[in-house]
Amino acid sequence: MSNNEVAQDESMCDAGDSTNAADVTDDTTSADYYFDSYSHFDEMLKDVVRTKTYENVIYQNKFLIKDKVVLDVGAGTGILSLFCAKAGAAHVYAVECSQMADMAKEIVKANGFSDIEEIELPTPKVDVIISEWMGYFLLFENMLDSVLYARNKWLVDGGVVLPDKASLFLTAIEDSEYKEDKIEFWNSVYGFDMSCIKKKAMMEPLVDTVDPKQIVTDSKLLKTMDISKMSSGDASFTAPFKLIAQRNDYIHALVAYFDVSFTMCHKLLGFSTGPKSRATHWKQTVMYLEDVLTICEGETITGSMSVSYNKKNARDVDMKLSYSLDGQHSKISRTQHYKMR
Repeated sequence: MSNNEVAQDESMCDAGDSTNAADVTDDTTSADYYFDSYSHFDEMLKDVVRTKTYENVIYQNKFLIKDKVVLDVGAGTGILSLFCAKAGAAHVYAVECSQMADMAKEIVKANGFSDIEEIELPTPKVDVIISEWMGYFLLFENMLDSVLYARNKWLVDGGVVLPDKASLFLTAIEDSEYKEDKIEFWNSVYGFDMSCIKKKAMMEPLVDTVDPKQIVTDSKLLKTMDISKMSSGDASFTAPFKLIAQRNDYIHALVAYFDVSFTMCHKLLGFSTGPKSRATHWKQTVMYLEDVLTICEGETITGSMSVSYNKKNARDVDMKLSYSLDGQHSKISRTQHYKMR
């Protein structure tokens, strides 16, 4: 996108078979199914942490963008493309597969960046790939695969990926009130035993905002991803963890969150979705435990977490959590499975 051109490329809607949903049997196409769940651009644009970080990265580091060819993967409303155009990019190619593609064209026209067309990329390579690909739990919706596909196909040697680092963290919280309302509720529903539903509810992580006062342990890094170098398979992993209690309390759930970094900037920029940081639309991902753990300050929860994309629907995430506590009041070792759908 120069100051008079925007290219709309939809070839990446078929970015390998890694992003399809082959088992969808209704009349919805796999691309429609894949992108329908995150066409919530109002919430994303109003996420000041998210949007202002990208704006600052682009405007405060114009050397990364000016006179460069930029590819915006998953452009949505086109806001990142507009930032790049305003920062002096030679061309910006905006890739969008959801129903927002037509609206993005209108937004671009309304802001004076005209000459929009749907094309195959007319250039064999781009200098910069920018994307807001992160989903809940970092990986939900599998937009990362599209970014890696674009990187492998179009990015020049030595090119820039924005953001280039993403890290997933784990901590533990006290959450008796909400667990009672969300999970234990099924034990007796108007006097009827519906505990079979409780088992299903336990497997569904809750995306919600955690009060920092609920945090009982320290946080541990599970995985750091280098988007400029990683392969698609690196998004599936098993990582050990050791959480140390900061006070005497109960633990009802483990909580995952992620940080994102733009390390190519003059000054390191990024943001955290952790409970101690300013709230974002990603919130945190809460995984309730079958057991209530009674823990004392200094005691440790050890275990491992395995993460992989679902084989039937690649936008979904399967998690296996193994944890142990050998404490003064609780001695437990258990494995639980979770599914983000």
